[in-house]
Amino acid sequence: MGFILLSAGCAIGIGNVWRFPYVAGAYGGGAFVLFYLFFLVTMGIPVMTMEFAVGRASRKSIIKSFKELERPGQKWHLNGWLGMAGNYLLMMFYTTVTGWMLYYFYQMLTGKFQGKDPQQVESMFGEMLASPGVLTAAMFIVVTAGILVCSIGLQKGVERITKTMMSLLLAIIIILAVHSCTLDGGIEGLKFYLLPDFQKIKETGIWETIIAAMNQAFFTLSLGIGSMGIFGSYIDKKRSLLGESVNIAILDTFVALVSGLIIFPSCFAFGISPNQGPRLIFITLPNVFNEMLGGRIWGTLFFVFMSFAAFSTILAVFENIISCGMDLFHWSRKQSCLFNFAALFLLSLPCALGYNLLSDFQPLGEGSTVLDLEDFLVSNILLPVGSLCYLLFCVTRLGWGYKNYEAEVNTGQGLKLPKQIQGYVTYVLPVLLVFLIVKGLIDR
Repeated sequence: MGFILLSAGCAIGIGNVWRFPYVAGAYGGGAFVLFYLFFLVTMGIPVMTMEFAVGRASRKSIIKSFKELERPGQKWHLNGWLGMAGNYLLMMFYTTVTGWMLYYFYQMLTGKFQGKDPQQVESMFGEMLASPGVLTAAMFIVVTAGILVCSIGLQKGVERITKTMMSLLLAIIIILAVHSCTLDGGIEGLKFYLLPDFQKIKETGIWETIIAAMNQAFFTLSLGIGSMGIFGSYIDKKRSLLGESVNIAILDTFVALVSGLIIFPSCFAFGISPNQGPRLIFITLPNVFNEMLGGRIWGTLFFVFMSFAAFSTILAVFENIISCGMDLFHWSRKQSCLFNFAALFLLSLPCALGYNLLSDFQPLGEGSTVLDLEDFLVSNILLPVGSLCYLLFCVTRLGWGYKNYEAEVNTGQGLKLPKQIQGYVTYVLPVLLVFLIVKGLIDR
């Protein structure tokens, strides 16, 4: 249970409650959700089993796991450096967005949103982004807390705190979803979210919607950069890895889908466009809480547990980064924590300042920010390329090989890989991943 909640904690985070609703809103709602679920099953779960298998067989972090399993003279271990870059780059904007959550928790706790109309709520989000001091301080608190918990160790620190946080988060989002679905006008939001409208796909573009759904499947499960593999390296061989991967994907998907049940009825109830992008939940949910009996309490609980969900992913990725430092340089846990505290704070500064002091830097065109660039590099390049490396390593004779991968995944009780899957993961899945990478780059 500790492993499942810890791995689910890595998967469940801002990808579910922050990123999933706004991407679904931008790509037509229900139709996007169908594509997302399809790719989660056909692409996300198979790659997750591969990352877990490499982690468990090697008992190493990503920086050493391929080296442990590859044959002499092979270069698969170079993917470890790509994975490390992915971990750092993901945290460069993840810590900032988690800081947003933390600041909104403070705002809710102190009653700053009470009595505000939707336009005032929206302007408060803009004021937060315009303040470099607020964003830097919130990010600093997040980095400091993450390093402190990881310094305690995996079971005493990361696992114990994550299990509590995830249990509380699941309870609060169910209550909020029920409330949102009963708002006046919320039924239109449910229709937008749950009923596929293929006319909207034509408007946004079929291939763009497919690419967005593929990217979300990898982003939400944190695949391709070893952040799942590190937990595979800690698990024993009593349970099969396919069964564990399915359990984690179900928990992750449940949180993402329930988040949509909170967000979209609220958007339509309060006349807020669902295609607001990264700021969607920050200008939607405060209005919901203002209308609820005891809304200040519910809002405070939601944003503190949302901070927990994001923080659980930070703990998972920090653990991977810290373990890599220990593996690579033979540092103690304390030494690795101290180095990475400084590194992660400095690397996260550009995103925190990207909406204010560095707002003139628009790397992906007019209106874009540092966060958009970092999100693109992670979602469109590092996650799918890293996943492709795991895939080819596990299924080809030039790597670890399918038989070794199959034996590792099927060790223990639980679901086993079906025999028919070998042809799919060897010949079809690599093509899908190459398509995802190339199409994403061409579109950008």
